Amino acid sequence: MYKLRMFNMKWQLLNYFLISSLLTVLSIYVVLEYYSAELANWNFRMWFLVAILAVCLTVGYVATKRWQRKVDELHVAMLELSKGNFSSRIEMEPVEPFLYLYDAFNKMASAVEERVQLLQQLGEAEAIRDQELTENAVMEERRRLARDLHDTVSQELFAIHMSASSLPKILERNPSAAPSVMSQLIEMSHHAQKQMRGLISQLRPIELNDMSLQEALEKWFPEYCRNHELQGQLDVSLRESISEAIEHQFFLIIQEGLANVVKHASAKQIRLSIYEREHQYVLQLQDDGQGFERRDIPSASHGLSTMRERAQKLGGEVEIDSKLGSGTRVRVRIPRFTGQSVTVLKEREGETNESEH
Repeated sequence: MYKLRMFNMKWQLLNYFLISSLLTVLSIYVVLEYYSAELANWNFRMWFLVAILAVCLTVGYVATKRWQRKVDELHVAMLELSKGNFSSRIEMEPVEPFLYLYDAFNKMASAVEERVQLLQQLGEAEAIRDQELTENAVMEERRRLARDLHDTVSQELFAIHMSASSLPKILERNPSAAPSVMSQLIEMSHHAQKQMRGLISQLRPIELNDMSLQEALEKWFPEYCRNHELQGQLDVSLRESISEAIEHQFFLIIQEGLANVVKHASAKQIRLSIYEREHQYVLQLQDDGQGFERRDIPSASHGLSTMRERAQKLGGEVEIDSKLGSGTRVRVRIPRFTGQSVTVLKEREGETNESEH
């Protein structure tokens, strides 16, 4: 079949060559048969050669234009595929010299689309499983925090209570000792308050908790910015709801990215935007901090590698653009599939499972 298709392409090229040759031979025959006397005229011979050249160039131009259009169609489809449009296909005609190339591209694009969809579904399932597995760890962590409350803050408060209870008697019997007791009370209360804030920040939920990503961000992002003295700008533009797994991974990536900004960027302003394109969900986090050079960041940097791993679970990618003194921009792209294409994939998976049984 491959040899037959290659033969068809070569045959079409041969057709253009034959057409050009026949037109040339026919023109020469007509001139020799009916205009042989005029051949002695130099101007006539000149115009005759120009006419033959024009015919050959016209045939060559038509052939080249037709083939160039076919190559352009393939090029555009490949660009669409590289940009994340995995549903890009080339329409084929019954009689098509590029039929075998177009057919091979369409099969490759279908295979890539199915594999990326499957990867995203597996990533979503894994994310949900991870979320379920962490529930026990969360409960254990809360038990630990409860023990810490009892062993630290509770004892501090008890000590404060005892010192405060003894203060009236000290003022009555030994007023000169009261200032030291007051200083001790202030120090203990400050220490207890500091410990309590740390424990509260650990207890504060950072999951979506049955809220959409936009609702959770509208509640959590401004508070986070205030607590870390950042001027934050939030822009979420999603026309339709996205899957729970993608929302969860986006939220974790945002937390990791903001933590990196607070730790390393020395930024004053930060902008978080989430929007959708025809074939992608895009998350962008941009700050006005000190930035960095790629060579200054280890390839095994925990924060950046964690964000990449979370995006790759869903078939996505992370792009980091930074320059010293010009801030940092982190852009995360996750493939967006229509409901119909996902349904088709599930049906194919069902047919495969039935055939195995």
